[in-house]
Amino acid sequence: MRPSARVPSVLAALALAAFAAPAASASVQDCQQYLASHGKQSVSGAAQACYEGSIGNQTSCVASLQQAGVSANEAGGACRAAR
Repeated sequence: MRPSARVPSVLAALALAAFAAPAASASVQDCQQYLASHGKQSVSGAAQACYEGSIGNQTSCVASLQQAGVSANEAGGACRAAR
């Protein structure tokens, strides 16, 4: 790729990341709030699991939460809240 073609691509990627980051953060918070509302205040690895859910990796999100001791129903609900 020519250097002149890379500059607009890089700028577009940065702009997209700037707009997507707040949405992902809000989704992670929604997931963590869901867990807290179901009595799971301090789940080890919840932030990472919720982040996985927010970027669309629902399988990893649910599996990580279940491994941390969250029931399948609660893990699924939290990961759906992360979307």
